[in-house]
Amino acid sequence: MNEINPRFWEIFFEVYEALPRQGPGNRACAERALSFCGALPAPASILDLGCGVGGQTLHLAELTYGSITAIDSHAPSIERLRAALIERGLTDRVRAVVGDMAEPGHPPESFDLIWSEGALYNIGIEHALRVCHGLLRPSGCVAFTDAVWRKEDPPSEVKAGFDLDYPAMGWAEDIEAAIVTCGFEQLGRFTLPDEAWWDDFYTPMQRRIDELRGTYAQDAEALAILDDIAQEPELHRRYSEYYAYEFFIVRRPG
Repeated sequence: MNEINPRFWEIFFEVYEALPRQGPGNRACAERALSFCGALPAPASILDLGCGVGGQTLHLAELTYGSITAIDSHAPSIERLRAALIERGLTDRVRAVVGDMAEPGHPPESFDLIWSEGALYNIGIEHALRVCHGLLRPSGCVAFTDAVWRKEDPPSEVKAGFDLDYPAMGWAEDIEAAIVTCGFEQLGRFTLPDEAWWDDFYTPMQRRIDELRGTYAQDAEALAILDDIAQEPELHRRYSEYYAYEFFIVRRPG
């Protein structure tokens, strides 16, 4: 496989770090997922793994009581989240930390709820679920989203896009099997609606790309990279019936 031009990542992060979130989701989906968890301890101890710039972290702060630790390996994203926490007066409840999802550095059974939107796949779903199982208190919950296939034989450009970012992507049933293998019981599952892709993710992405096209009007390489990034929302517009994001809510038995 050819290595990706380092300039690609420079432009990629210029696009993605300016967005409210780095993947599909919205406040309504977070609220629905939380409803499957039942009553959390008051105050609850919550871990947000792979938080990015923290769009969902801020929703969790609105929808729950207690403390939240938000972890991501990308330091600029954590800096942006920290600025948002200061602006919103949430630094007493939410702590944003640069860290590794695979080794979050917390003692076993530290959390009542672990949250992760579109991030667990980075370390493998089964491995991630085992990490979460160890960090959860008995009867604690994990709520996470992951990309899954919905139809066989996706168009080649769709398959190529996911092969680049998530070559191990499977079907919802594969994840449900991993949930059982890792010692969880499933409380609920639902498909993210189309507005969860567009309102806080793809629509702001398209605006940001247009803005950067002006910034890089005389830079052919940057414009070509922006055109590549812009293919993602267009492919979703044309082929979204082939794949989805699913929200899974599971519990570690007490």
